[in-house]
Amino acid sequence: MSDAISNELRAILKRLKLSPIAGALPERAALARSRRMPHLDFLELVLSDEVTRRDALSTTLRARKARLDPAMVLEAWDDSSKISFDRDLWAEITTLRFMDDRNNVVIMGPVGVGKTFMANALGHIACRRRRSVVMMRSDQMFKRLKASRLDHTYEQELRRLIRTELLIIDDFGLRDLDDTETHDFYELVVERHLKASTVITSNRDPSEWLAVMADPLLAQSAIDRLQSAAYELVVDGDSYRRRQKPRPPSRRPG
Repeated sequence: MSDAISNELRAILKRLKLSPIAGALPERAALARSRRMPHLDFLELVLSDEVTRRDALSTTLRARKARLDPAMVLEAWDDSSKISFDRDLWAEITTLRFMDDRNNVVIMGPVGVGKTFMANALGHIACRRRRSVVMMRSDQMFKRLKASRLDHTYEQELRRLIRTELLIIDDFGLRDLDDTETHDFYELVVERHLKASTVITSNRDPSEWLAVMADPLLAQSAIDRLQSAAYELVVDGDSYRRRQKPRPPSRRPG
């Protein structure tokens, strides 16, 4: 019996928006026949393939929309690097139970130890679980909010950041924040407090953030709220980034 797909079947799959199934159908039909698979089991196999494909596509699109680095997934983490952190705490954080409890995560440490990688990895896990994610460097986020004031889309942009299930702010506290930026940070933290989760990476301890923010009262209020519901992961050691540098292939002695 031929496993070729007829034009009629292709037309039916197209009408049902199942055209991608056609690519693997001959292979699956051959497998079903070799195993003498019951018809319902064969149907389940084919539809499961399509569900897997759609889930993978959905995850990719969510991650792209969230602006996550596609290479910074948990499976790609180099665990042999000379970096120290509480691995039990990290294991707990990667379960994303903190999102269910509307808690936050602050990842602290010097330049290059993998804080951004860890934040991206959490974003990818959330995307796989169909959670909405936005990741931005703090300077880009504040610039975008300032620009939105000029084109009268500020409320829309602020709501987008407030409503996302996981907001990741990378490289927070690298520079001083002016009055407007401090106010925006306060608004985000207050509106998201115990309603949605925020992940922040920083070279500074939260106790040092107060010094870089223009309004001490707003800053203290925001920092207290954020920390009161946050897991704090301290990462230290050799630069993770240096381990990712390209190296020439080793030459064999000739």
